[in-house]
Amino acid sequence: MIQFERFVLPNGLKVLVHEDKSTPMAVVNVLYDVGARDEDPQKTGFAHLFEHLMFGGSINIPSYDEPLQVAGGENNAFTTNDLTNYYCQLPAENIETAFWLESDRMLSLAFGKKSLDTQRKVVSEEFKEHYINKPYGDVWHKMRELAYTTHPYRWMTIGKELSHIENATLQDVKSFFFKHYTPNNAILVVAGNVTTEQVKALAEKWFGPIAAGEKYVRNIPVEPKQTAPRTMEVKANVPLDALYKCWHIYSRTDKRYYVADLISEILGGGASSRLFQSLVKEKKLFSNIECYHMGSTDAGLLTIEGKLVKGVSMQQAEAALNEEIQKMQDEGVTTKELEKVKNKTESMMAFEDMSVMNKATSIAMYELLGDADLINKELQLYQAVTEAAISSECKLIFDNNNSNTLYYLAN
Repeated sequence: MIQFERFVLPNGLKVLVHEDKSTPMAVVNVLYDVGARDEDPQKTGFAHLFEHLMFGGSINIPSYDEPLQVAGGENNAFTTNDLTNYYCQLPAENIETAFWLESDRMLSLAFGKKSLDTQRKVVSEEFKEHYINKPYGDVWHKMRELAYTTHPYRWMTIGKELSHIENATLQDVKSFFFKHYTPNNAILVVAGNVTTEQVKALAEKWFGPIAAGEKYVRNIPVEPKQTAPRTMEVKANVPLDALYKCWHIYSRTDKRYYVADLISEILGGGASSRLFQSLVKEKKLFSNIECYHMGSTDAGLLTIEGKLVKGVSMQQAEAALNEEIQKMQDEGVTTKELEKVKNKTESMMAFEDMSVMNKATSIAMYELLGDADLINKELQLYQAVTEAAISSECKLIFDNNNSNTLYYLAN
């Protein structure tokens, strides 16, 4: 059971505190409720660009890293299609340094042409290195466009195309910042060797004076139900043929999400999973195969991807994969199999919750989903999944009309 206290500042900033006296450290985590799904389709990649810009100095502090390093701290950030998260860890006695730094960049970034030019170049290079020049690097650009017709999950966090970042103006960047990086669009979680009273005083001192900003109202188009299978073929300079299949699943707050999560574990969660045992070890059709999902806030995708063994045809590989899916639909799972993945999930959750850093991030994410106490309830939701639920969901999810297939062929 992870205990926490919660309060809200008058400017709308939600603050959650998890006291942990077993560590000398403290973590300050600021989650902004903005991700790639909140971008203009003509100006994508901005949430991720901001992750970089936020380290380029703020209005009163030219360098973010130096004061934090002097205080014995370290920091990082990540962006997804749903959120942007910044976190730093430092000795608890120096926690005010983190409040000072985080509040100043929420108050206002140092919007300069130089900073924008520098970070734009960094992001452009990242785009080229990971998504254009890397083998299989464009898979998710293509797969998202295939699977989504309407919802902004159709582009990746890095952006839909390189030109969007290359052409970003200072005005574009300022507008995006003042729309999303406001106290009433943020969640502050402090965890570690702190007290709620201390955090309250520091939050009021450093974040309290920042203007609430205009509340951003999300209005995202819903992805219509897919009614026919979609396929795409790509030829590229890659070492092996690869097969990617996706099916639409549920939003993160839907109870069926837990069923879909366990299905992905049974099929492709490691070397003892069904697909690995059958298609890699026994039939030797794939050199590697996995099944996973994005865990996205809105309705996401369950994915199976595998690299084919040289000399195996795509038809042969796909037929064998479809056979395994059919088997799961027809026969369901055994009690033993279901218990095994539930136990694995339980140990993974317990392991994740060990570090104060992970606890802070998890509390912030669950609060964003609408209930921070989900951190304590989720295990029961997994335990409640039955064999019958797995069986019926397999029939629904793996409907051929819900499938998106990408054949990625080596030249």
